[in-house]
Amino acid sequence: MPLDQEGIARGCARALPGASVEAARQLCRAEIERFSAALGEGDLLVACTQEAPLFSERAESAGHQGRLDFVNLREQAGWSAEAKAATPKIAALIAAAAVPMPETAIVSYVSEGVTLVYGRDETAIEAAEALENRLNLTVLLTRPGEVPPPRTTRFPVLKGTIRSARGHLGAFELVVDDYAAPAPSSRASLAFGPARDGAKSRCDVILDLSGGTPLFPAHHKRPGYLRADPRDPAMVQKAIFRAGELVGTFDKPRFVTFTESLCAHSRNRRTGCTRCLDLCPVGAIAPAGDHVVIDTNICAGCGACTAVCPTGAASYALPPADALLRRLRALLLTYIDCGGARPVLLVHEGEHGAPLIDSLARHGDGLPARVLPFAVNEVTALGVETIAAAFAYGAAELRVLMGARPREDTAALDRTLALADAVLRGFGFGEGRVGVIAADDPDTLAEALRLLPRRDGVAEPRRFLPLGDKRGVTQTALKELGKAAPVPAEIVKLPERAPFGNLRVDTEGCTLCLACVSVCPTGALRDNPDRPMLSFTEDACVQCGLCAATCPEKVITLEPRLNLTKAAAEPRLIKEEEPFACIRCGKLFGTRSTIERVAAQLSTSHWMYKGSAANLDLIRMCADCRAITVTEGSGLDPYAASERPRIVTTEDYLAAREAGAPEDPKKLN
Repeated sequence: MPLDQEGIARGCARALPGASVEAARQLCRAEIERFSAALGEGDLLVACTQEAPLFSERAESAGHQGRLDFVNLREQAGWSAEAKAATPKIAALIAAAAVPMPETAIVSYVSEGVTLVYGRDETAIEAAEALENRLNLTVLLTRPGEVPPPRTTRFPVLKGTIRSARGHLGAFELVVDDYAAPAPSSRASLAFGPARDGAKSRCDVILDLSGGTPLFPAHHKRPGYLRADPRDPAMVQKAIFRAGELVGTFDKPRFVTFTESLCAHSRNRRTGCTRCLDLCPVGAIAPAGDHVVIDTNICAGCGACTAVCPTGAASYALPPADALLRRLRALLLTYIDCGGARPVLLVHEGEHGAPLIDSLARHGDGLPARVLPFAVNEVTALGVETIAAAFAYGAAELRVLMGARPREDTAALDRTLALADAVLRGFGFGEGRVGVIAADDPDTLAEALRLLPRRDGVAEPRRFLPLGDKRGVTQTALKELGKAAPVPAEIVKLPERAPFGNLRVDTEGCTLCLACVSVCPTGALRDNPDRPMLSFTEDACVQCGLCAATCPEKVITLEPRLNLTKAAAEPRLIKEEEPFACIRCGKLFGTRSTIERVAAQLSTSHWMYKGSAANLDLIRMCADCRAITVTEGSGLDPYAASERPRIVTTEDYLAAREAGAPEDPKKLN
């Protein structure tokens, strides 16, 4: 592949001050000693992924303490019909790969190999026989026909149908109906004894060869659950092989970082935001009072929850949003600084996109020089902050590469792209700047890239650094995009359920009860402790709807929109009233509109207040004066005590005796 070493070095020098760029022709073989000599010079980036294991082994043997990263220049840029024009792209790929990514927390599973083989006939028993030397096995047959009994009972063979299943690798819990054990005297076929429902069982691994409905949603993502069609011997053998390896301790990344205090799911038993609950494909999210909980053992890392979370309570950790945007920044700005134009960002997953790009490079014309591949862990985790930042940094187009028949639910991605499209159209970028390329073969990918329009990006890319949490990064990216937009716009209308927006309050109907303030999870609605007042800060609103659901007068409506004015970050007064003074003592309590509204309603609807001005005046009094007035009108002293009994003396006893009265002086009265 042609390499402009000087041009690449100049481009990298801008993005990576102080870094040196060295070219080699066969670094993994004839020039391997050059790599070994560089190991003592700090962090290394090697432009080769094919021989990454060899380089890693050398670095480990040498005790290398710095970072060792790899970037694929050959398939992504050098092997291309436009390779001679790919210098800006090569420099951009190097600069992006050099941006360090933070480490991700780990979730561990422990499996002791207790395995349930769930089937319907001899296939399940044969699978168990293949695994009996590696796992602790039980076979459960659902609605079995005539199944011949095994010659030797090396593991239990039972009958039953799984009613419900939950858990994960190392901790599955099952409820089984029609559960029964076979008679040991079974002759031609297994004869089962009396059955019962509701039997409970635990296991570490489930090998499902029943051919029925999967026990879990998105079953291919459930750790420890292996499923194969019993009619497909190849699939069965593959599942058996995988099951035999599931003994020991296993690690996976903690894909999502969750902050309970930011969650806007519920307040005071009123449900607000349910975006993550609606979209989680594996059922890893459940309500837990005012917030939700994410079972990290079940979470498969699709990132749908993080893509739609309005507050940033759920944020993707592989990598975090700010780290991903720093790599995106290096990619696009280096490309443009090196003279590249009209960059197309091709977002893809490593599992699907990388092999497709490799095939296109080896058997076709490769990627065009202006198409910049950008790998993410899951395309469904793509958030609006990434898309907004991409266009603010100068991208002309953004396409998400995925399979023609994706196994994952793409609802979160569809919602993100719709939101991003609305924002870009509002800023004058036009239609179709973002979209999906559904391709399973390199020819389809090549044709889709060939048909992309050659539109320009922003005139002057923004160079902001992405800092802060997910919500903060999102707001920064959108504001920077607004500054770089072809058509300046301060307010952009957004689709329903967008995470930004305004509140419309019918102030005539608002009584300043402040119920909305008590449920607002972000502090967008606030009161004033010194006087009846309601204010709203639009930047803090996530459109969760809790205020509208709680308002007793139903005077609040949501207005999804993006407001980039300075006023959006400042509290806006919605309604303010003078406090109502008690008509008897002058003490301030409540608001005038509330007191008068209650008095008006009672005067027409309650028998006690109809036509009684005195009783209506009680509503206009504070609690203390109301009690005093009521007791005064009844001739009662609220502070009076009952009459104290008279003290009985010796004289009372003597007088009673002389008078012939009863001896008990207490009866004198």
